[in-house]
Amino acid sequence: MLRLLLRWLLHALALLLVAWLVPGFHFTSFASILVAAVVIGLLNATLGLLLKIVTFPLAIITLGIFFLVINAFILELASRIVPGFTVTSFGAAFVGAIFLAVLHFVIKLVMD
Repeated sequence: MLRLLLRWLLHALALLLVAWLVPGFHFTSFASILVAAVVIGLLNATLGLLLKIVTFPLAIITLGIFFLVINAFILELASRIVPGFTVTSFGAAFVGAIFLAVLHFVIKLVMD
């Protein structure tokens, strides 16, 4: 349980770092960051997984880059669901998805 809370906090800090680095990501409070981290995780586990399975042939053709498009879509969807979390454009969501992919990879390396 403690590991799950630590992972949640690290993903929220990754979102905070992305909001600081990428123009177009905005948060009103740290609570909105925490909620956004949960919503993004749930959307990735459900809708994101379904979209990745359906578009797998396209992902193979694009060498996996299309997965970043799906992650950007998930970020935009989360920004519409979570109050206090906004992503202004798909371009910002795409760049944010790249940064988040790298940061989540680093978190996974550190946690495992």
